[in-house]
Amino acid sequence: MMPDPGAAIVAATFNQTLQVWRVTLVDDGAGGQTEQWQQIADMPCRLAQPSDTAREIAEQAGVQLTHRAYADPTTDLRRGDQLRDGTGLVWRVWAVLGPSSPVYLRADLEQIQEGA
Repeated sequence: MMPDPGAAIVAATFNQTLQVWRVTLVDDGAGGQTEQWQQIADMPCRLAQPSDTAREIAEQAGVQLTHRAYADPTTDLRRGDQLRDGTGLVWRVWAVLGPSSPVYLRADLEQIQEGA
């Protein structure tokens, strides 16, 4: 399959790298397991503010939509993951979407307090 030339254009807009964190099961040393956040990847991306309409629609679904992230369409990003910038800013991933042509991946995010 030929790469979509639009993907290179979108990738040129990625102006920061966020860390992708995911809850994983870790042995607790006593025969059980505990859930723990672990960094699984770095993700070049662009953060953007959602439109007022997008925020309103999200609120109707009970989601506080504060940002949208745009990344490479092959990024392993899932609902429930966290994105962190290394300075204490943290976003919860509410949804991961892509266009019909795999040019980018869009994640709908809620900014949260670190450790929340």
